[in-house]
Amino acid sequence: MRTGLPTRRRPARPTRPSRPSQGRLALYFLAPALLALVLLRLLPALMALISSLRHHSLTDGVTRFVGLANYADLWADPQFWQSARVTLLFSLVINPLQVLLALGLAVLFNQRFAGARFWRSLVFAPIAVPPAVSAVIWGILYRPEGPLNAFLGALGIPAQPFLTSPEQALYALIVLMSWVGVGYWMTFLIAGLQDIPREVYDAAGMDGANAWQRFVHITLPLLRRPLSFVLVAATVSNFLVFAPVQLLTGGGPDGSTNLMMHDVFRRAYSVGDIHYAQAEVVVLVAVTLAVVAVQYRLMQGKGEE
Repeated sequence: MRTGLPTRRRPARPTRPSRPSQGRLALYFLAPALLALVLLRLLPALMALISSLRHHSLTDGVTRFVGLANYADLWADPQFWQSARVTLLFSLVINPLQVLLALGLAVLFNQRFAGARFWRSLVFAPIAVPPAVSAVIWGILYRPEGPLNAFLGALGIPAQPFLTSPEQALYALIVLMSWVGVGYWMTFLIAGLQDIPREVYDAAGMDGANAWQRFVHITLPLLRRPLSFVLVAATVSNFLVFAPVQLLTGGGPDGSTNLMMHDVFRRAYSVGDIHYAQAEVVVLVAVTLAVVAVQYRLMQGKGEE
């Protein structure tokens, strides 16, 4: 029964703003990085792939779709295979060399002794030098009348041609790139060593394990993840070496330092065949991804599968 009196309404409670889910919140934070990944990595890769399927004719100035013709020409090109062999030799030498040197230095500088931080900083310092400047420094060191030959002369060793010798030029670049990279990779391994609990070493010492047994059975297994990262990152970095080659040797002498990245640059900007160069870029990226996948597989522990 209605009383005729107006009903009193309860004041509405202020509603709390709905919180985004954790997944959506993570997406908000990752959005700038994902956008940069798409614009700076994936989109240029897609454009390179499309461009590698085309050919620009210098006679009529028309760009046509040619399918896999650029890849077929690349397959039959002796200079491409010479560049691939040089890149393969370069990678087979420099990657194990850098990882082993970085591991040895990391184990050494992880010990407590006077001046350890100073020497660690000294080894890391070359990474702060731009690659072009590093190339200029080593270009001076490698000169026939440079400091290295002066040092060898003081030891009674004849002067070496270094960058002008087809037998020595590639290894001279390997020394240069190792000087730049070893200190950088060392820092990741030192961080991994410091994450290994000290109690594990103490327990092994109580069981009578010597230093070598502790290194093989404790350090290496527990350092698997940092080692995998360093090996993969060093491999990718060394596949893309360009500045020292361009500045010091130009791919010579006799093509002995013509790494694939420099060969891509030569085809694109010296020969002027940008689509042919894009095909070689695609091949280089595919080879790099294949090598990285194999390394991940080999470095992956059974317990992590």
